[in-house]
Amino acid sequence: MSLKGILKRVYTNQDNRNSGVDKEKFKEEVDSVTDADVEVLVDNEAHIAKKFSGSNGLTKYAELSKIMMAMVKDMRAGVYRNIPWFTIATIAVVLLYALNPMDIIPDFIPGVGYIDDIAVLSLGVGWIESDLHRYLDWKIEQGKGI
Repeated sequence: MSLKGILKRVYTNQDNRNSGVDKEKFKEEVDSVTDADVEVLVDNEAHIAKKFSGSNGLTKYAELSKIMMAMVKDMRAGVYRNIPWFTIATIAVVLLYALNPMDIIPDFIPGVGYIDDIAVLSLGVGWIESDLHRYLDWKIEQGKGI
């Protein structure tokens, strides 16, 4: 079954009501992000990269996390300013959630431990997708790689 199919089952299976991502709770978390949370995110860049680099099936998410981290770092350095705080906050919530090994589905559970991390990452990317595209376009214009 595809990842999309698995995530659909997690959201629609009546027996799994508590294993889906609560979008309202997620939005509340994004709204409460502070500069200190962004500092924690940047300080844990290596741990986040390591988490997604362990499996070939997570390559897409490893690349997305690299792009999001680069976006935050460029914003903090003042070289990229075309980014709303909501986007930075979403990135912080998504990546710090993924870093937490004891989240909704603990990461040490073989085969399913990353499902909630992927669901949260997918939800967050859906919210900020246009900002990610703008950032990548800017990087291309600058002639810089990620």
